[in-house]
Amino acid sequence: MENKAKKGKLKVLIAFLLVFGPALTLVFISTRGCKHNFKELEDFGKLPNLSFSVYSPESQSFSNKTLKDFQGDILFVSTIQTSCPSNCQISLFNFRELIYNHVYENKRKKMKQVRIISFITDKDGNAVKDPAAFAIMTEILKDNIPNYDPTLWTLATGDVKAFYNVENNGKNLLKSSEQEYGKGAYQKYLLLLDKNAHLRMVLPANKEGEIRVMFEDLALLQKEYDKKRSE
Repeated sequence: MENKAKKGKLKVLIAFLLVFGPALTLVFISTRGCKHNFKELEDFGKLPNLSFSVYSPESQSFSNKTLKDFQGDILFVSTIQTSCPSNCQISLFNFRELIYNHVYENKRKKMKQVRIISFITDKDGNAVKDPAAFAIMTEILKDNIPNYDPTLWTLATGDVKAFYNVENNGKNLLKSSEQEYGKGAYQKYLLLLDKNAHLRMVLPANKEGEIRVMFEDLALLQKEYDKKRSE
């Protein structure tokens, strides 16, 4: 059973590399050498103005949003699975330590424009809409993240698959992962969107190494904006 699970994870990784491998190689080289000498992140294209609903813990209700409502913010997009919230699709510990704490500590400074949107799904990637599930997930985040701020890290519901329906290098990330490696395989990916909703990086969100690289990519994107402001 364990070997079967490992083979499944390997297949998902292979599909991911087929779609984004060439660009990731260039970015990896750029982020590992000479402290960003200066290489811009690949642009995988602008996402459409997708609609979804965000949860308010205070009112325990949902409000309708679109990506355009977050224009001007750098966004991380992920999923969180109700049956395995802390380490299946996203490693809460590593994400907290490597990304969230930096965003929180600098929310009034340079990184104040960074937001996180996590879609709650079941094990098959279907959207969860029950407010009770969102209330439970909010408490889980509070337990795992002492400084959890729902204005920085927002829980959402909606057609999350639309965020992953991205084509690059002749492949479609969503279709490749779902058709070849099972329903919901895309859920392990963490997306980085720039201030105009262009997809700039995709990496697995459940491993320390990938999350660490994603933070370096965030710093690279911030440097890109700094460079534009100084020109």
